[in-house]
Order: sequence, then C-alpha cells, then structure tokens
Amino acid sequence: MAKCFLVLEDGTIMEGTGFGSMKDTSGEVVFSTGMTGYQEGLTDPSFRGQILTMSYPLIGNYGVNPKDMESDRVQVRGFVVRELCDSPTTGYGGTDLNSFLKENDIPGIAGVDTRSLIIKIRTAGTMKGAIVHDDPLEYLEKLRKMPYPSESDLVGKVSTKKVLHFPKNCAKKVAVFDTGVKLSIMRQLMDRFEVYQLPYDTPVKFFRDHEIDGVFLTNGPGNPAHPTLKESLIPNLQKLKDDYPMMGICMGNHLVCQMFGGSTFKLKFGHRGENQPVRYMDRVFITSQNHGYAEDPETLEGSGLEIEQVNVNDGTVEGLRHKELPIFSVQYHPEASPGPRDTTFLFDDFAKMLEVRK
Repeated sequence: MAKCFLVLEDGTIMEGTGFGSMKDTSGEVVFSTGMTGYQEGLTDPSFRGQILTMSYPLIGNYGVNPKDMESDRVQVRGFVVRELCDSPTTGYGGTDLNSFLKENDIPGIAGVDTRSLIIKIRTAGTMKGAIVHDDPLEYLEKLRKMPYPSESDLVGKVSTKKVLHFPKNCAKKVAVFDTGVKLSIMRQLMDRFEVYQLPYDTPVKFFRDHEIDGVFLTNGPGNPAHPTLKESLIPNLQKLKDDYPMMGICMGNHLVCQMFGGSTFKLKFGHRGENQPVRYMDRVFITSQNHGYAEDPETLEGSGLEIEQVNVNDGTVEGLRHKELPIFSVQYHPEASPGPRDTTFLFDDFAKMLEVRK
C-alpha cells in the first residue's frame, strides 16, 4: 500500500498508508464509536459527503458481505482506520475491505492515530478534510476554499429517482419520503405494510390518488434546513400533516420539527455509533445513532409538538410527538443495523396508529 495523507482544514497533516481507491478525495471528517458495523456505516446514505473515521482500532476483521449493505453502494467519500485487517475471517463468507473499497472507487487511509484525530474533532468540531497521495501542503489551501458538503443537495443525490412499489396483501399502505433511506428501515416497513418508496419531492397529489394510509420520513444526509428541503418537501408535509399518521427517523425527526415551525442547529461533532443512551417512558434505551444536527427546543414552544425523548449524555432532543395529531419521530435508529434493537417496537406503534385510523 502506498503512502498517503489525511489533511484537515486547520492545517493538521497525518501520514498513513492508502487502501481502496488511490484517488484523492475530500469531505467532512466525522467519527463513529461503534466496535462493529463498519460496512453498514460505509453504505449508509446518511454518511454521503463525509470521510468516516472509526474509533475502534481494528477494522475489516470480519470482512464485507451482501447482507450487511444499507444501500447499493459505498456512500462515504473516504474511510480512516487505525489498523486495516487484510485477511478477514472466512466465517462470514465475505470479501476483504480493501477490495470492497477499490471496487467502489473509494479511498481509505490506514495507520492513522485515530484516537488523537477523534480527540481533535471532539475539541474543535467536525471539519473539512482530504485524503491525498501527493503533496499535502499543496492541497491544504484548495481544501480550505472548498464548500462544506452539506451546502450541496445531498438528499437529491441519494433519494430514489422513481416511485418503487412493494405490495403486501391485506396491509396498510405507507408512503416513504426517501431522503436517503437505509435498507434495514425498508425491511422493517415491508414486514408490516404495503410500501411506496417515493422521491423526496413527490407532490401531494400522489397521496390522494393512491389511498395512502400513512407517511414515513426517513434518515438522510446533510443539513435538514437545506433550501432544497425547505422549498419542496417541507411545504408538502405541511399539506399532508392533518390527513395522515406520520413517523420519522433521524432526518425525519428534523423534518417533523420544521413541519411545525421549529428549527435545527448543527452539533459540534454529532452522534454516531451504537451506544447512545436515550431517556423515554421513564427508561433508558441504548440506541444506534448517526446525525450531526439537533432540534432547538425553544423554537418548539407553541408548535403543538412535545419533546418526548432526550439524550442522556447532552440533553438534546431524541424524540417528538404531536399533542393532537398522530405524528411522532425519533432522532435515533430503532431499526439498528448495526446496534441494539431495543426500540424496534416503535414500528409496531406506527402500525397501531394506522389501524386506529379508519
């Protein structure tokens, strides 16, 4: 493997060895605290535009296999690890991580002191970075002038481009606004409902024409207040909110917030991993999370929404529920994949809401 560098916009340069694609790349550098789940992270559309760093030091030891894909491709722009295992166990029947990234034309860098990198991000916040193979100093000025990935229409890049229909006999019909949905969320929904997976900018007329019973808002990348969403999806949701039960996950939580006039803000370094504690119903659930924004509680006053769940670590909003309408959302991932499945009952709660609606 060839020598390469991780360059950060604050001037930090870390040397390592390249794997996967040998091209240069740039993005927002973030980290995940999961001990497992690197494949799910790499293929999660919510990581679009980002360079993902794993806090666990040994990555690739169980390889890559088809059942752990969360989309049809690698979504990250780059991958940073402390130690790459190039000879994974054969027990999972998969391929090695190096070959997987090479096939998807995504660069990685190994041999980086990920502990110090993550301490830097926790202290200074997420920042732009690049994986480069030539002179890192020459690339630094170019990196500083680049816009943040979240300034672009990331949702438009990951949303389905056409309506996909998944029939299920004698089941309620759920329309999924796809802002970057994980496959594991789709599996949870298809187990329970007849599902229509929709482009994020699908007009309201579709719902009237197809006798939809409920609306689902998915996870997704980027800034939830991006103009693309505020000009298309949010107005459509405001037209639908009085007529359909709704459930949201991750980006869906932000969309519910904005639908009722609330605002979001960017977290210093976000929540990414499988060990985030959330207080709900006088219990603490350990949850899987992947987000960089949170709701501003003050903007929710008088909105009709109540804060139902909070993060035990920092007090940020983890769940909303409308006081009168059948609408609720969570910031974490009850479908897990990876992570604990303690909160999968929320999909059943959504199903009960649809049964109540005649």
